Amino acid sequence: QVQLVESGGGLVQAGGSLNLSCAASGVTGRLNTMAWYRQAPGNERDLVATINRESTSNYADSVKGRFTISRDNAKNAIYLQMNSLKPEDTAVYYCNAMESHSTSHVYEENFFWGQGTQVTVFS
Repeated sequence: QVQLVESGGGLVQAGGSLNLSCAASGVTGRLNTMAWYRQAPGNERDLVATINRESTSNYADSVKGRFTISRDNAKNAIYLQMNSLKPEDTAVYYCNAMESHSTSHVYEENFFWGQGTQVTVFS
């Protein structure tokens, strides 16, 4: 069972920066696309950014140009560098990973979530 542990959240003034980390353990297959999501109180969990094994990334419009997702396949880790933070970026940030197992007869995908890390941006 893959376990994801996020870190790096905290309290920061608007305009500041934070760098989130997500480390995966218990990986027995292949980690494919990994992602960051966020959920503000009373809102649904929204996609922030995704990254595949080749480090091709995609971003939500709301964070383009401010956030950068990166990946270290050797460490089974992803990161989210968040710059020019705004109060509306306040949320719990969750790491998500898709692990696949493939044999000659079966291909299986499983998705995992971390526990989340709180990011609070004050003005």
